[in-house]
Amino acid sequence: MQPIKINLHNGKASKRFHVMSKPIGAACNIDCTYCYYLSKQDLLEYKKGCSPEMPFDQLESYIKQYIEQQNTPEIIFTWQGGEPTMLGLDYFKEVVRLQAKYAPKGVLISNDLQTNGTLLTDAWCYFLSKHNFLVGLSIDGPEMYHNAYRKNRAGRGTFKQVMAGITLLHKHKVNFATLTCINKLTSQNPLEIYRFLRDEVRSPQIQFIPIAEPETFRETAPHHWQKEQLPILGSKQAQPGELGSVVTSWSVSSEGWGTFLCTVFDEWVKQDLGRVNVQYFEACVETWMGRTNPLCTLGSLCGKGLAMEPNGDVFACDHYVYPEYKIGNIHEKPLDQMAFSAKQQAFGFAKSRTLTKQCQNCDYKFACFGECPKNRFVRSYDGEVGHNYLCQGWHMFFKHIDTYMCQIVSAMGHQVRKTV
Repeated sequence: MQPIKINLHNGKASKRFHVMSKPIGAACNIDCTYCYYLSKQDLLEYKKGCSPEMPFDQLESYIKQYIEQQNTPEIIFTWQGGEPTMLGLDYFKEVVRLQAKYAPKGVLISNDLQTNGTLLTDAWCYFLSKHNFLVGLSIDGPEMYHNAYRKNRAGRGTFKQVMAGITLLHKHKVNFATLTCINKLTSQNPLEIYRFLRDEVRSPQIQFIPIAEPETFRETAPHHWQKEQLPILGSKQAQPGELGSVVTSWSVSSEGWGTFLCTVFDEWVKQDLGRVNVQYFEACVETWMGRTNPLCTLGSLCGKGLAMEPNGDVFACDHYVYPEYKIGNIHEKPLDQMAFSAKQQAFGFAKSRTLTKQCQNCDYKFACFGECPKNRFVRSYDGEVGHNYLCQGWHMFFKHIDTYMCQIVSAMGHQVRKTV
């Protein structure tokens, strides 16, 4: 029997968790069609007409708790919204000051910030570079594709403002990654999207996010769908744009998602391997080496990333910010107690424990474990509830890259994980 390995830090067992903090909540200066978060203003009963903001005293309490309740060489703060830059630069200067105040000796404090990029200035980018923030910047491709769904409150496209922000990020040498939502439109133009991100944006890391949203996503929490209305995988009711479909018209189809990934992968593996960082492809290399996938959506467990609202309410996951998945409030219960609670552990383990038989018998189960549970709003081919809407696309992609991945892993001198 192999001994249990315990990671230590400062002579004690390592203790680490992650919170996605939303200090401005769902407030945003643009109005993306597919945004899964703007509707939270109604679901979470924000005061009408009010842009929520985490006050400085509560911000200090959060930062203090988050640091003191972890025991690890690096503590990562994640700041999202809405649009966090609407809080202003002085707010984040206070964030950095408070982090320095409570940081233990020898512990690295890191920050990442998700932004739509429209409010970035020289001052912002100087600050982000100086304090080594990792910036996630949302851009959906060339102007026509980006502006189709990412408009401001006046209905105008935001592409030009985002590109101006990207210029500033490069100017100040800010470490950033691009997040590109793959919807029904962008999925039909994979090479144009990829080449734009690679050649014009010069993205240091390219992240793709599939848009897969049930028609009721704004008011109905995941797994609270009406089961009798869930369609069979691949049926007309599971196709965007079809009459009576359960999915929004702008969502990517399962086959469209697979085709997009396969097409981009072919260009990447032939021309850009080792040169361009595409997050999904790099993560798959890890998986084919037999390691744990670094992405929660493709790992065997989830629930490791909590989400926190401006008032301190904590939810099981960023995509589960619904009343049904609230696990507490930091002003009433310590963060670590919520992160390691039985309720949150059950949420995390449910990803693997609730797989359909079709998923359990799949040759590529090791590569995705049913992907993100929020997307399990269809039935498997044999009618079992709780199958992933994107299953066909993922299976197409994994089968397509299998031989390449084996070659890449072998060339790196590692043993290849067997897929069957």
